[in-house]
Amino acid sequence: MSLRIVLAEDATLMRAGLVSLLEGLGHTLAAAVGDGDSMLAAAREHRPDLVITDVRMPPSFTDEGLRAAVTLRAGDPSAAVLVLSQYAATAYAAELLGPSGRAGVGYLLKDRIGEVADFSDAVSRVAAGETVIDPDVVRQLLNRPRTTNPLDRLTAREREVLGHMAEGHNNPSIARTLGISDAAVAKHIGNIFTKLDLPEADGHRRVLAVLTYLRS
Repeated sequence: MSLRIVLAEDATLMRAGLVSLLEGLGHTLAAAVGDGDSMLAAAREHRPDLVITDVRMPPSFTDEGLRAAVTLRAGDPSAAVLVLSQYAATAYAAELLGPSGRAGVGYLLKDRIGEVADFSDAVSRVAAGETVIDPDVVRQLLNRPRTTNPLDRLTAREREVLGHMAEGHNNPSIARTLGISDAAVAKHIGNIFTKLDLPEADGHRRVLAVLTYLRS
């Protein structure tokens, strides 16, 4: 599927490389810019299928790209955004998954760009409305020392299922990975929603569960 993409990356060589890679994958670059303000302007002008942005950009090189992405999604909940980061900063992922947006969202480490198949898959999935979190970020969360938190209510299998949800996998994919049935996955997810006190009336429980996972 060919996508119209707005790209924001301040490093000239990286930006040129991403343009070449994305075009080679059959996508069209509506704009390729070097700062958050220009990304916002381009996204609002072109209404692309996907925005890809670096986290750190001018002027302070801290989190301008992330802030621009959050601002974009707050103003346009239909905007799909894939954020690229040099580091596995889990706080960035949690911020991006906040309630401001309802379209596809992703947080991917820049090292993953070199794995073209994985990068291409993430681009397509986020544009299609899925949530994709880099597996290294999920592993970092799993390896942190545990304190009392909502996830302590979950069984080991439920935490495993939630970890795969955080990576953006759907139910059939989780079932294949864990070697269990689709029905078993659905049951585990239902238990996760119940134990994390996510009400049935909320249509975004899957995203809220992942957000709880990242924050905990």
